[in-house]
Amino acid sequence: MTRRELREQVFKMLFRAEFHNTEDMMEQIEAGAGEQEAWSEKDAGYISEKCKGILNHIAEIDEAVNAVSEGWKTSRMGKVDLTLIRLAVYEMKFEEEIPTKVAINEAVELAKQYGTDDSPSFVNGVLAKLA
Repeated sequence: MTRRELREQVFKMLFRAEFHNTEDMMEQIEAGAGEQEAWSEKDAGYISEKCKGILNHIAEIDEAVNAVSEGWKTSRMGKVDLTLIRLAVYEMKFEEEIPTKVAINEAVELAKQYGTDDSPSFVNGVLAKLA
């Protein structure tokens, strides 16, 4: 898979996990990975590890987002937007090999595909404040 396809799969797994208890999130990610027959072992490992990394840092990520998002705390954000923001913030803060501009651009592109009409500008605005 390409980096973009991997990122999209990470987004889907994290979005799916949003609808379950925090304790069950890792189980949901593993179950989702098991359902994807088209994933190579390497891709499944990458997706799973990235999801785990995001979930392990979710409190820290949400704290950073809440600090810059005026009037839109994470508890009020749409799940698509929040999931994309978390993914991009994780890449910006914890994955040095991914340039900040790339993380932001990829989140905006996914917001165009999966979010509302307002999602791309909202995601871009929040992430720009964190860059």
